Formats: sequence, structure tokens, C-alpha cells
Amino acid sequence: MSDPYETTEHHLDRLLRRALNSFDLPDSTVDRLGTALAHSSSLHSSHHSSALHRETYRHTYLLADGSALTLWELVHSGGRDVRIPRRHELYEDEGDARIAASRLAGGLSDAPAFGDEGVQEGQGELEMLTLLMSAPSAPLPRTYAPDNSADHARRVLRRAENADRPGERKARLLRSAFAHHITQIFGRQCRVDGRSAGFTLYEHAFLLLDGSETSLWEVEHTATPDGRHMCEVYESEHTARAAMESRTRIC
Repeated sequence: MSDPYETTEHHLDRLLRRALNSFDLPDSTVDRLGTALAHSSSLHSSHHSSALHRETYRHTYLLADGSALTLWELVHSGGRDVRIPRRHELYEDEGDARIAASRLAGGLSDAPAFGDEGVQEGQGELEMLTLLMSAPSAPLPRTYAPDNSADHARRVLRRAENADRPGERKARLLRSAFAHHITQIFGRQCRVDGRSAGFTLYEHAFLLLDGSETSLWEVEHTATPDGRHMCEVYESEHTARAAMESRTRIC
């Protein structure tokens, strides 16, 4: 992927411009990238099927202070469907890139729709989705990782598009987060209004300086009029699951 004739400045500018979520990168990271002297890019992983083409690239930059900084770029399109353009997403953390890739390959685009096995479309599929969403999640041990957790919380809240997302009170509380743990709770493909849509639910659990814990519940779905990916964030699992049910038009 590297172009030996492309300057690092031009490469970085092109990378940031094409990424749909470049605004999620911390300002401190963008400032450090401004001192990049050289770069190297390589293909980290890929997946190709009739429904999805996905590649993850690793971009490593040598900075003026002698340190290195790595960005992870996720590139995906609708496989053989040329009407779906290539989309680029950019992540500073490999774990975030891996979650985004699993959302495409496992949680969303590659998962079979319920109707693929001959089940009647419509109410039956939506009832199955409701059943899966209502099932309690199995408790898993948490291993908190101290990794710019307050900034991670800020980015999760920033990308939320729902009007009833957590407000300033929750944002102030999360400023004291020093470690976090991300768990995928639910992921399924179903049919909404006669077309395929994907739903994924994540819990972002945070450990605060006073020893207490709090969570953000993130719903990612493609149940939008144009099929684009949308992110919604809620304060409780119950509210997040209710929002998914509402998206499937189940009363």
C-alpha cells in the first residue's frame, strides 16, 4: 500500500481526509502526527466474500521525538455490489479496529439474515430478534485496561447520534475514568422493512478513580433509511435493548 514517491505529509493528509471518523482521533494524537518524519504502511488482515470486502491496514509513523505512532485503517465495501462505495475508518487502538471489523464480518455484514433459511420474513423474524435481545447476557470476568479511558469515553459519547444520549452529568463522571473494558453483548442480522439490517450492542465498562464502576451501552446498527451505519449510546442496557426493539418496529 505504501507509495515510495509519496511524502509522509501527503500520505497523512490523504489518510485523515478519507476516514469517515477522523474527528474521533484525540487532538493530542493529531498534533503528534504533525511531527511525523517517515511512515510505513502494510496490510494487517483481510476478508473477501460476495457480501463484504474488508481490509485492515497498519500505518506506522516515525515522529520527530524518536517515538513511533500507529494508526489502524479499516477499509470495507459491499463485496460484489459495486453500488456500495469503499468506506474508510481510522482507529488509534488496535482493539477498537478489531471491534469495528468484527461488527462488519461477524456482527453485521457477513451474518446470515434470518430469512436465508426459508423463515417467513416479517413478524416471525422480528420476534426472533426480540427473543435474542431479551435473553440475559452471560456474565464475563472483566479485565480493565488503563489506556486513556477518559478520552475513550469522550469519543464514544461524541459519536452518538441519538437525541437521548447520556448528558453532561455522565460526561463529567467519566472524566475520572482511568481504565475500561469493552464487551460485545449482542450481534445479529435481521430484516427490517423488507431489507437486511444489522444490530450490535457493546458495553463500555469504566473503572473510576474512586473505585466505582459505570458503563455506557453502545448500539451500532444499519436500520437507517439509506442503510448507513449509525451509532447510539445509552446509560443502561435496558434502554439500549428497548431502542433496538423500537428500531425493528416492535411495540
